[in-house]
Amino acid sequence: MKPSVYLETTIPSYLTAWRSPELVMAANQETTRSWWDTARPKFEIFISVLVFDEASSGDPEAVKRRLAIINDIPALDISEQAEELAARLLAAAALPAKAKADALHIAIATVHGMDYMLTWNCKHIANAAMRLKIESICKSSGYEPPIICTPLELMED
Repeated sequence: MKPSVYLETTIPSYLTAWRSPELVMAANQETTRSWWDTARPKFEIFISVLVFDEASSGDPEAVKRRLAIINDIPALDISEQAEELAARLLAAAALPAKAKADALHIAIATVHGMDYMLTWNCKHIANAAMRLKIESICKSSGYEPPIICTPLELMED
């Protein structure tokens, strides 16, 4: 059985965006495309309704490209358990109050037992300073958290 990966919204966004003139952003976009082409087949990938909702907003052409990428990916539901875990993550200040959607992404991936959560959101999700608190709250709530990482961290030689 392949390891499972929850794709947070930044992954389809980086995958389908026009190449950024900003060097770091362009490198992250290329890394995402490389992961998609070479590493993705090694995993069972999932999104959630939240990813679909977030990917559906913005520039109509960009929305069309993002939705084409995620259309056939199985979507995990936003269960009551995920809502409760997201609330705990916010209440314990593992994430700031303004990061409600980010907490919900983490909670969805956690409650559904994903092995990995792939994201480029390094401010609130793939953030080493927040990781221990996030993992501690997930574990104290009875869940094993996924390994939260960027595509760069989930590539093999």
